[in-house]
Amino acid sequence: MAQDFLKIFDLKDKIAVITGGGGDLCGNMATALSSLGVKVAVLDKDAVKADKRKDAISDAGGTALAMACDVLDHDQLKDCCDAVTRTWGAADFLINGAGGNDPAATTSQDFFDPKHIDDDTVTTIFDLDLSDYRRVFDLNFLGTFLTTQIFSRPMMDKSSGSIVNMSSMTADTPLTKVSAYSAAKAAVSNFTRWLAVHFAHTGVRVNAIAPGFFMTEQLRFLHVDQRTGQLSERARKVIDRTPMGRYGEPDDLIGVLVWLLSDASRFVTGIVVPVDGGFSAYTV
Repeated sequence: MAQDFLKIFDLKDKIAVITGGGGDLCGNMATALSSLGVKVAVLDKDAVKADKRKDAISDAGGTALAMACDVLDHDQLKDCCDAVTRTWGAADFLINGAGGNDPAATTSQDFFDPKHIDDDTVTTIFDLDLSDYRRVFDLNFLGTFLTTQIFSRPMMDKSSGSIVNMSSMTADTPLTKVSAYSAAKAAVSNFTRWLAVHFAHTGVRVNAIAPGFFMTEQLRFLHVDQRTGQLSERARKVIDRTPMGRYGEPDDLIGVLVWLLSDASRFVTGIVVPVDGGFSAYTV
């Protein structure tokens, strides 16, 4: 019985497409899935990072493709989808991992003080440039939308598939300073639920993972003092608000990912799963 039960977690010979696959978190997902027998297409805007991850997977005996792809470029996405389909067939899984924040779309203070309105050393909402703001929002939300639009179409032909979007704890509780990122992740969570209903009769499930705080390279500019290398005041606040008392590690996302991709969650669609060490459950 136990052996039969484990079969619902079996992903061997499935095909996964992972955007942002050259990064810390989604790159680790690519490696983990390949170790389970999944053929992995690693898509990343940075071709060098995509190739490096693909080579590491191949060296470990896995099967992978690396593709340079801007998730805001419809034609590039279509070319990548066609290439995956020609090589292996239609993807079984899509992980929308491309995203991130930009210091240029970030305020420097938690709270606005009117005396800072003409202070060139302080960045307030009035100093944020529309192009910077839009770049962050578009990358996180429209990148998810466009990639899904392209890669989910072949899934319809075989009436099966699992899409996992990357939301964030900031989707439900906006973090100070990162307005564009918070707004975009809220849109990702909303789109996940909407699309789950839209696709409910197709055999394609749609869910999201909402990581808490993981010390990736993108997070360091807000959480590590660039002069001393010590955790910033903001970082200490995060740890104090995380009941488990630590940052997440890339492997902490793998169990939830495998569950959402596999038949173990075959009646699960339209949810956003926090992986946050208790951050979303804690208050004082």
